[in-house]
Amino acid sequence: MHLMEILQRRPIPAAAVFFGITRRCPLTCRHCSTSSLMDSEEYPEELFRKFAATLTPDNRPDFVLMSGGEALLRPRLVEDIAELARAAGARSQVLSGLFFAARHERAHRIPPPLRRAIDAVDHFSASLDVFHEEEVPRAAVFRVLHEVLDTGKDVSLQITGLGDDDPYLADLTADVLGEFGDRVPMLVVPVSPLGRAHSWLVREAPLPKSAVAPAPCAVAAWPVIGFNGQVTACGNQDVMDGKVPLPAHLYMGHIARDDWSTIRGRVLESPMVRAIRATGPEYLRERYGTANGCGSPGYCESCYVLSKDPALPRAVAEAGALPTTRLIERQTENLLADAGAVSFAREYGLASYAGLVALGHAQQPARSGT
Repeated sequence: MHLMEILQRRPIPAAAVFFGITRRCPLTCRHCSTSSLMDSEEYPEELFRKFAATLTPDNRPDFVLMSGGEALLRPRLVEDIAELARAAGARSQVLSGLFFAARHERAHRIPPPLRRAIDAVDHFSASLDVFHEEEVPRAAVFRVLHEVLDTGKDVSLQITGLGDDDPYLADLTADVLGEFGDRVPMLVVPVSPLGRAHSWLVREAPLPKSAVAPAPCAVAAWPVIGFNGQVTACGNQDVMDGKVPLPAHLYMGHIARDDWSTIRGRVLESPMVRAIRATGPEYLRERYGTANGCGSPGYCESCYVLSKDPALPRAVAEAGALPTTRLIERQTENLLADAGAVSFAREYGLASYAGLVALGHAQQPARSGT
């Protein structure tokens, strides 16, 4: 399963589900958006396992994606979720910070429990950036990737940098290409001022806009299961961690009481989430907000306050019931899907590196969802 296959389905509602199976991690990377530590909160494995068991061949996402914290601290859970996904007809991926490679000498191999977890998934993705390299050497990461590639499994790198002109990114991506050719596609994204990066990364606040055009939010398409089992329509870490009070319209449920069919139905049918996917939160605030309503500048900032204006959700629900609204939503979804994976990487990652997601891809059409 190539990285492109995942990204090509990114705008399609409920085409995948994210599992954040733990918030624990033995690394202390300076940019960690989750501020994960080894004593961070962790919830019982069975909570996630039971939810994965609600996927069925008749009702399942295309992809099940797992991360953390460090997902491979729970290798048996990764293995079990991957097997449950496969039994339902879905494919799986796990993202790891490769904590086990920090002392991964050439004579050593991936620890057997972790190897079984990696073998169980359809795609293995590793984090590699200047912050990870402070704890896990690049050469050790390369050795792990070679070991996984030698089994025939698709792999990719998720790389974080300070911007398109970051010299580290130019050096790293060239090194990966020199080491692996086109065998390791790369998704290159900017550091966000979240988690531990909040203390040192300063971004200018967005300026208020005099006019707002529709700007669809593709990242509201896939539900995100947090480390505590809460499900949201947004993976922004400030929302997941409660640093921003969870907006009512982004809450999709909890896996302790809701199954996949219920979560999928809410993702597909919530008028507010549908509208955010089709036009973006700023447009909704501008179009339906009252004079004393939302008012907050910025894309995500506007989304956080939409539910604070009681008139806005009602107006959005009324508009969402119109047949023309459904048509607009379908057209928007089709346009975003037709734009493709590289377009998504350009929009949500660093534009000058977007083409790296396609390395080694045979350009075969992605499998359709259910």
